[in-house]
Amino acid sequence: MSIEIPPGLTELLQGYTVEVLRHRPPDLLGFAADYFARLRDARDQEAAGGGRRVVSFDGEPMQTESNGEEEPDRGDEDSDSDFEPPVVNRYNRRVSVCAEAFNPDEEEEDTEQRVVHPKTDEQRCRLQEACKDILLFKNLDQEQLSQVLDAMFERKVKPQEHVIDQGDDGDNFYVVERGLYDIVVAKDNQSRCVGRYDNHGSFGELALMYNTPRAATIVATTEGALWGLDRVTFRRIILKNNAKKRKTYELFIESVPLLKSLEASERMKIVDVIGEKVYQDGERIISQGDKADCFYIVESGEVKILIKSKTMTSKEANQEVEIARCHRGQYFGELALVTNKPRAASAYAVGEVKCLVMDVQAFERLLGPCMDIMKRNITHYEEQLVALFGSSMDLLDPGN
Repeated sequence: MSIEIPPGLTELLQGYTVEVLRHRPPDLLGFAADYFARLRDARDQEAAGGGRRVVSFDGEPMQTESNGEEEPDRGDEDSDSDFEPPVVNRYNRRVSVCAEAFNPDEEEEDTEQRVVHPKTDEQRCRLQEACKDILLFKNLDQEQLSQVLDAMFERKVKPQEHVIDQGDDGDNFYVVERGLYDIVVAKDNQSRCVGRYDNHGSFGELALMYNTPRAATIVATTEGALWGLDRVTFRRIILKNNAKKRKTYELFIESVPLLKSLEASERMKIVDVIGEKVYQDGERIISQGDKADCFYIVESGEVKILIKSKTMTSKEANQEVEIARCHRGQYFGELALVTNKPRAASAYAVGEVKCLVMDVQAFERLLGPCMDIMKRNITHYEEQLVALFGSSMDLLDPGN
């Protein structure tokens, strides 16, 4: 049975979804009725008098039919023959992307003109160093990565400068080279800092992936440097690559017990930000005492978890004791992220191991609904340590 999506349905629903996210109405049904009634009235007015359709909510105009660019202000000109398009500033906010359709599965032809920002050898080296651990880039082939690096531009920031603002449309994806940046979320007329980027990391990808407004404000608290990637290049390369990755990982992610409590859309966001790493037999994946930066899910193979205990005798103190093994669909590395403490144990590959890896920022942003499950596991870990060493001090005060 073949089901054909009516023309315009995708754009219609995208526009409504964006307005819901922007206004967060308590009565979704009432908001929908009002929204579509206004949309119908605007269509009827356009049919009667011509011109562009605009729907207004709470005095704020919402563009419902757009190619993503502002219509030029013609002023008193009678003709557009002398109109010169404005120079595009890569730092400017986009007007609207709610009607922008993109299907990476259908776009096989690479017809977009490639963006290239010239760089000195010194800039190129700094850029490569900043991007080496960005998970979104891990699955790119060498040609794709080269195009991404060519298209990236450097942006210097000053203290208290807003890099992106909550509610704005997505314009660029950013990689942190240096500096401190607060993640600020406004809710119920109150703003609070929910995290920080400390001289590394990346942000801004979700708004570009899902055509939704920015979910948070990023504020520089020191002088710093960022590398930006424009939305066109991001969607042409990163999104197309992510579409392939979704096909590979979505069934596996659905099978992971920890993630079953998430909505399907939330699991898909996890697929979009994870990367894959391969480890050989005996290779150390995480080290006890290290600062936590990633969360791991075993895709294939076996991982053994070992710990050096402070409660053991001096003769045994330097010996690692195996406390657990993780297999396909199981996870590790979450404890240090949940408790904000150093790694309490080390993890080693047993044979060849493939792990799906999520960085700490994505972990905090996307796995909030799973946090209660992971916190309950802390009690289980404490019981294991008490059974092995007679104390759970190694969990309460981890380190070498």
